[in-house]
Amino acid sequence: IGPLGGGALVTRHPYEEHAVFAPLDAEGASQFDRTLLRALDEDIQQGDLTTQALIPQEAQASGVIASRRNGVLAGVALAARVFALVDPRIVATPQAADGERLVPGGVILRAEGPARGMLSAERVALNLLGHLCGIATMTRAYVDAVGGARARIIDTRKTTPGLRELERYAVRAGGGCNHRTGLYDAILIKDNHLAVVGSVREALERARACAPPGTAIEVECDSLAQVREALDAGAQAILLDNMPLGALREAVAISNGRAVLEASGGILLERVGEIAATGVDLISVGALTHSVPALDVGLDFTLSESHCRR
Repeated sequence: IGPLGGGALVTRHPYEEHAVFAPLDAEGASQFDRTLLRALDEDIQQGDLTTQALIPQEAQASGVIASRRNGVLAGVALAARVFALVDPRIVATPQAADGERLVPGGVILRAEGPARGMLSAERVALNLLGHLCGIATMTRAYVDAVGGARARIIDTRKTTPGLRELERYAVRAGGGCNHRTGLYDAILIKDNHLAVVGSVREALERARACAPPGTAIEVECDSLAQVREALDAGAQAILLDNMPLGALREAVAISNGRAVLEASGGILLERVGEIAATGVDLISVGALTHSVPALDVGLDFTLSESHCRR
Protein backbone atom coordinates (compact mmCIF):
# COMPACT_ATOMS: atom_id res chain seq x y z
CA ILE A 1 0.00 0.00 0.00
CA GLY A 2 1.70 3.17 -1.14
CA PRO A 3 1.58 6.45 0.78
CA LEU A 4 -1.64 8.18 -0.24
CA GLY A 5 -1.79 11.20 2.06
CA GLY A 6 -4.17 11.46 4.99
CA GLY A 7 -7.70 12.23 3.87
CA ALA A 8 -6.74 12.78 0.21
CA LEU A 9 -8.97 11.36 -2.51
CA VAL A 10 -7.48 8.22 -4.03
CA THR A 11 -7.05 8.96 -7.75
CA ARG A 12 -4.62 6.13 -8.58
CA HIS A 13 -4.98 2.48 -7.75
CA PRO A 14 -2.41 1.66 -5.04
CA TYR A 15 -1.23 -1.49 -6.80
CA GLU A 16 -0.78 -0.22 -10.35
CA GLU A 17 2.97 -0.65 -10.06
CA HIS A 18 2.47 -4.40 -9.60
CA ALA A 19 0.31 -4.84 -12.70
CA VAL A 20 3.20 -5.92 -14.93
CA PHE A 21 4.72 -9.26 -13.91
CA ALA A 22 8.46 -9.79 -14.52
CA PRO A 23 9.43 -13.50 -14.60
CA LEU A 24 12.67 -14.53 -12.91
CA ASP A 25 15.55 -15.25 -15.25
CA ALA A 26 18.62 -17.37 -14.47
CA GLU A 27 20.42 -14.46 -12.81
CA GLY A 28 17.39 -13.62 -10.71
CA ALA A 29 17.02 -17.22 -9.62
CA SER A 30 20.64 -17.31 -8.43
CA GLN A 31 19.78 -14.64 -5.85
CA PHE A 32 17.90 -17.37 -3.97
CA ASP A 33 20.86 -19.74 -3.80
CA ARG A 34 20.96 -19.67 -0.01
CA THR A 35 17.36 -20.89 0.18
CA LEU A 36 17.91 -23.52 -2.50
CA LEU A 37 21.14 -24.80 -0.95
CA ARG A 38 19.45 -25.10 2.43
CA ALA A 39 16.73 -27.22 0.85
CA LEU A 40 19.28 -29.40 -0.94
CA ASP A 41 21.30 -29.91 2.22
CA GLU A 42 18.14 -30.91 4.07
CA ASP A 43 17.53 -33.64 1.50
CA ILE A 44 21.01 -34.82 0.48
CA GLN A 45 23.40 -34.07 3.36
CA GLN A 46 26.30 -36.59 3.09
CA GLY A 47 25.01 -38.05 -0.18
CA ASP A 48 22.19 -39.69 -2.13
CA LEU A 49 22.64 -43.30 -1.01
CA THR A 50 20.22 -44.81 -3.50
CA THR A 51 21.68 -43.06 -6.51
CA GLN A 52 25.26 -43.73 -5.45
CA ALA A 53 24.48 -47.43 -5.10
CA LEU A 54 22.66 -47.83 -8.41
CA ILE A 55 23.95 -45.28 -10.91
CA PRO A 56 27.52 -45.22 -12.30
CA GLN A 57 29.34 -41.92 -12.11
CA GLU A 58 29.61 -41.67 -15.90
CA ALA A 59 25.88 -42.28 -16.57
CA GLN A 60 24.11 -39.54 -18.49
CA ALA A 61 20.39 -38.79 -18.59
CA SER A 62 17.91 -36.52 -20.29
CA GLY A 63 14.34 -35.82 -19.40
CA VAL A 64 11.50 -33.35 -19.00
CA ILE A 65 9.50 -31.86 -16.19
CA ALA A 66 5.85 -31.67 -17.20
CA SER A 67 2.60 -30.63 -15.58
CA ARG A 68 0.06 -33.33 -14.83
CA ARG A 69 -2.78 -30.88 -14.20
CA ASN A 70 -4.09 -27.58 -15.49
CA GLY A 71 -2.44 -24.67 -13.71
CA VAL A 72 -0.23 -21.62 -13.85
CA LEU A 73 3.55 -21.81 -13.97
CA ALA A 74 5.78 -20.25 -11.30
CA GLY A 75 9.38 -21.10 -10.39
CA VAL A 76 10.77 -22.67 -13.55
CA ALA A 77 14.05 -20.72 -13.34
CA LEU A 78 14.39 -21.78 -9.70
CA ALA A 79 13.92 -25.43 -10.63
CA ALA A 80 16.62 -25.07 -13.30
CA ARG A 81 18.89 -23.46 -10.72
CA VAL A 82 18.47 -26.41 -8.36
CA PHE A 83 19.88 -28.76 -11.01
CA ALA A 84 22.81 -26.41 -11.65
CA LEU A 85 23.64 -26.19 -7.95
CA VAL A 86 23.77 -29.98 -7.63
CA ASP A 87 25.94 -30.37 -10.75
CA PRO A 88 26.93 -27.44 -13.00
CA ARG A 89 27.26 -29.89 -15.91
CA ILE A 90 23.49 -30.37 -15.99
CA VAL A 91 21.86 -28.23 -18.68
CA ALA A 92 18.31 -27.36 -17.58
CA THR A 93 16.34 -25.29 -20.10
CA PRO A 94 12.91 -23.81 -19.35
CA GLN A 95 10.32 -24.55 -22.00
CA ALA A 96 7.67 -22.15 -20.69
CA ALA A 97 7.63 -18.86 -18.82
CA ASP A 98 6.30 -18.14 -15.34
CA GLY A 99 2.78 -16.79 -15.49
CA GLU A 100 1.81 -19.00 -18.44
CA ARG A 101 -1.10 -21.42 -18.26
CA LEU A 102 -0.23 -25.11 -18.00
CA VAL A 103 -2.12 -28.10 -19.38
CA PRO A 104 -1.67 -31.79 -18.55
CA GLY A 105 1.42 -33.05 -20.32
CA GLY A 106 2.73 -29.56 -21.00
CA VAL A 107 6.53 -29.51 -20.86
CA ILE A 108 7.93 -27.05 -18.34
CA LEU A 109 11.66 -27.79 -18.42
CA ARG A 110 14.12 -30.02 -20.27
CA ALA A 111 17.28 -31.24 -18.55
CA GLU A 112 20.25 -33.33 -19.57
CA GLY A 113 23.57 -34.19 -18.01
CA PRO A 114 25.04 -36.46 -15.32
CA ALA A 115 22.33 -38.85 -14.16
CA ARG A 116 23.44 -38.83 -10.53
CA GLY A 117 23.02 -35.09 -10.25
CA MET A 118 19.65 -35.10 -11.94
CA LEU A 119 18.34 -37.80 -9.61
CA SER A 120 19.64 -36.04 -6.52
CA ALA A 121 18.16 -32.69 -7.54
CA GLU A 122 14.80 -34.07 -8.66
CA ARG A 123 12.77 -33.94 -5.45
CA VAL A 124 13.85 -30.47 -4.31
CA ALA A 125 13.22 -29.06 -7.78
CA LEU A 126 9.78 -30.67 -8.01
CA ASN A 127 8.78 -29.75 -4.45
CA LEU A 128 9.59 -26.10 -5.03
CA LEU A 129 8.08 -25.97 -8.51
CA GLY A 130 4.87 -27.73 -7.47
CA HIS A 131 4.42 -25.48 -4.45
CA LEU A 132 4.95 -22.23 -6.34
CA CYS A 133 2.77 -23.38 -9.24
CA GLY A 134 0.06 -24.23 -6.72
CA ILE A 135 0.15 -20.69 -5.36
CA ALA A 136 0.11 -19.14 -8.84
CA THR A 137 -2.76 -21.41 -9.88
CA MET A 138 -4.89 -20.56 -6.85
CA THR A 139 -4.14 -16.86 -7.25
CA ARG A 140 -5.18 -16.94 -10.90
CA ALA A 141 -8.47 -18.61 -9.92
CA TYR A 142 -9.21 -15.75 -7.52
CA VAL A 143 -8.15 -13.10 -10.05
CA ASP A 144 -10.37 -14.66 -12.73
CA ALA A 145 -13.30 -14.84 -10.30
CA VAL A 146 -13.05 -11.08 -9.64
CA GLY A 147 -13.60 -10.46 -13.34
CA GLY A 148 -13.80 -6.82 -14.37
CA ALA A 149 -14.11 -5.36 -10.87
CA ARG A 150 -11.46 -2.87 -9.75
CA ALA A 151 -10.50 -4.95 -6.73
CA ARG A 152 -7.08 -6.58 -6.75
CA ILE A 153 -6.27 -9.89 -5.08
CA ILE A 154 -3.41 -9.55 -2.58
CA ASP A 155 -1.52 -11.91 -0.31
CA THR A 156 -0.86 -11.81 3.44
CA ARG A 157 1.99 -12.61 5.85
CA LYS A 158 0.59 -16.14 6.30
CA THR A 159 3.52 -17.64 4.44
CA THR A 160 5.84 -20.63 4.89
CA PRO A 161 8.76 -19.57 7.13
CA GLY A 162 11.81 -18.93 4.96
CA LEU A 163 9.88 -18.92 1.68
CA ARG A 164 7.97 -15.64 1.85
CA GLU A 165 9.79 -13.89 -0.98
CA LEU A 166 9.34 -16.85 -3.31
CA GLU A 167 5.69 -17.30 -2.37
CA ARG A 168 5.02 -13.61 -2.95
CA TYR A 169 6.65 -14.00 -6.36
CA ALA A 170 4.29 -16.89 -7.15
CA VAL A 171 1.31 -14.72 -6.21
CA ARG A 172 2.47 -12.15 -8.77
CA ALA A 173 2.91 -14.92 -11.36
CA GLY A 174 -0.74 -15.77 -10.84
CA GLY A 175 -1.84 -12.19 -11.45
CA GLY A 176 -2.15 -11.12 -7.82
CA CYS A 177 -0.38 -8.36 -5.91
CA ASN A 178 1.63 -8.23 -2.71
CA HIS A 179 0.67 -6.66 0.58
CA ARG A 180 3.40 -5.47 2.96
CA THR A 181 6.48 -7.65 2.98
CA GLY A 182 6.73 -7.88 6.76
CA LEU A 183 6.43 -5.96 9.98
CA TYR A 184 9.22 -3.61 8.96
CA ASP A 185 7.97 -1.91 5.78
CA ALA A 186 4.40 -0.78 6.61
CA ILE A 187 2.12 -0.22 9.58
CA LEU A 188 -1.01 -2.34 9.91
CA ILE A 189 -2.90 -1.63 13.12
CA LYS A 190 -4.71 -4.84 14.03
CA ASP A 191 -7.46 -5.58 16.54
CA ASN A 192 -4.99 -6.61 19.25
CA HIS A 193 -3.10 -3.35 18.83
CA LEU A 194 -6.40 -1.50 19.26
CA ALA A 195 -7.24 -3.54 22.33
CA VAL A 196 -4.06 -2.28 23.99
CA VAL A 197 -4.17 1.32 22.72
CA GLY A 198 -7.88 1.88 23.30
CA SER A 199 -9.18 3.59 20.14
CA VAL A 200 -8.72 3.81 16.38
CA ARG A 201 -7.99 7.54 16.50
CA GLU A 202 -5.33 7.22 19.20
CA ALA A 203 -3.66 4.35 17.36
CA LEU A 204 -3.52 6.31 14.11
CA GLU A 205 -2.12 9.38 15.84
CA ARG A 206 0.63 7.33 17.51
CA ALA A 207 1.44 5.59 14.22
CA ARG A 208 1.75 8.86 12.28
CA ALA A 209 3.87 10.39 15.00
CA CYS A 210 6.43 7.59 14.94
CA ALA A 211 6.38 6.22 11.39
CA PRO A 212 9.31 6.94 9.04
CA PRO A 213 8.39 9.36 6.22
CA GLY A 214 6.39 7.72 3.45
CA THR A 215 5.36 4.69 5.52
CA ALA A 216 1.96 3.31 4.61
CA ILE A 217 -0.47 3.14 7.53
CA GLU A 218 -3.55 0.91 7.55
CA VAL A 219 -5.99 0.20 10.35
CA GLU A 220 -8.25 -2.82 10.82
CA CYS A 221 -11.92 -2.14 11.48
CA ASP A 222 -14.58 -4.72 12.27
CA SER A 223 -17.56 -2.34 12.47
CA LEU A 224 -18.90 0.61 10.51
CA ALA A 225 -18.51 2.76 13.60
CA GLN A 226 -14.77 2.06 13.54
CA VAL A 227 -14.70 2.83 9.81
CA ARG A 228 -16.21 6.25 10.46
CA GLU A 229 -13.75 6.87 13.28
CA ALA A 230 -10.85 5.87 11.05
CA LEU A 231 -12.00 8.14 8.22
CA ASP A 232 -12.53 11.07 10.59
CA ALA A 233 -8.96 10.49 11.84
CA GLY A 234 -7.62 10.66 8.26
CA ALA A 235 -6.85 6.98 7.71
CA GLN A 236 -5.02 6.22 4.46
CA ALA A 237 -6.21 2.64 4.26
CA ILE A 238 -8.75 0.55 6.14
CA LEU A 239 -8.91 -3.24 6.46
CA LEU A 240 -12.55 -4.34 6.65
CA ASP A 241 -12.36 -7.46 8.78
CA ASN A 242 -14.94 -10.21 8.24
CA MET A 243 -17.69 -7.79 7.25
CA PRO A 244 -20.84 -9.05 5.48
CA LEU A 245 -21.59 -7.81 1.97
CA GLY A 246 -24.01 -5.14 3.12
CA ALA A 247 -21.47 -3.66 5.51
CA LEU A 248 -18.78 -3.72 2.81
CA ARG A 249 -21.03 -1.79 0.44
CA GLU A 250 -21.85 0.74 3.15
CA ALA A 251 -18.17 1.16 4.02
CA VAL A 252 -17.43 1.91 0.36
CA ALA A 253 -20.21 4.52 0.33
CA ILE A 254 -19.05 6.08 3.60
CA SER A 255 -15.44 6.27 2.43
CA ASN A 256 -16.31 7.74 -0.96
CA GLY A 257 -12.70 7.39 -2.11
CA ARG A 258 -11.09 8.93 0.96
CA ALA A 259 -9.20 5.72 1.84
CA VAL A 260 -8.14 2.48 0.26
CA LEU A 261 -10.49 -0.27 1.43
CA GLU A 262 -9.33 -3.86 1.88
CA ALA A 263 -11.74 -6.73 2.45
CA SER A 264 -10.23 -9.53 4.51
CA GLY A 265 -11.14 -12.59 6.54
CA GLY A 266 -12.14 -16.02 5.29
CA ILE A 267 -12.41 -15.01 1.64
CA LEU A 268 -13.67 -18.06 -0.25
CA LEU A 269 -13.24 -18.48 -3.99
CA GLU A 270 -16.97 -18.93 -4.55
CA ARG A 271 -17.69 -15.59 -2.83
CA VAL A 272 -14.84 -13.40 -4.00
CA GLY A 273 -16.73 -12.13 -7.06
CA GLU A 274 -19.59 -10.72 -5.00
CA ILE A 275 -17.12 -9.24 -2.52
CA ALA A 276 -15.31 -7.49 -5.37
CA ALA A 277 -18.65 -6.17 -6.64
CA THR A 278 -19.10 -4.15 -3.43
CA GLY A 279 -16.47 -1.72 -4.69
CA VAL A 280 -13.59 -2.47 -2.33
CA ASP A 281 -10.10 -1.80 -3.66
CA LEU A 282 -8.28 -4.86 -2.32
CA ILE A 283 -9.17 -8.38 -1.27
CA SER A 284 -6.56 -10.16 0.85
CA VAL A 285 -6.53 -13.95 0.83
CA GLY A 286 -4.33 -15.85 3.29
CA ALA A 287 -5.20 -19.16 1.64
CA LEU A 288 -3.07 -18.24 -1.38
CA THR A 289 0.00 -19.17 0.63
CA HIS A 290 -0.95 -20.85 3.90
CA SER A 291 -2.96 -23.81 2.66
CA VAL A 292 -2.74 -24.04 -1.11
CA PRO A 293 -2.29 -27.54 -2.63
CA ALA A 294 0.80 -28.11 -4.76
CA LEU A 295 0.33 -28.52 -8.48
CA ASP A 296 1.20 -32.04 -9.64
CA VAL A 297 4.40 -31.87 -11.70
CA GLY A 298 6.75 -34.72 -12.51
CA LEU A 299 10.15 -35.51 -14.02
CA ASP A 300 10.47 -38.38 -16.46
CA PHE A 301 13.80 -39.27 -18.06
CA THR A 302 15.81 -42.07 -19.57
CA LEU A 303 19.39 -43.13 -19.01
CA SER A 304 21.73 -43.56 -21.92
CA GLU A 305 22.03 -47.36 -22.24
CA SER A 306 25.73 -47.22 -23.14
CA HIS A 307 26.53 -45.66 -19.80
CA CYS A 308 24.29 -47.72 -17.54
CA ARG A 309 26.40 -50.88 -17.29
CA ARG A 310 28.98 -51.21 -14.56
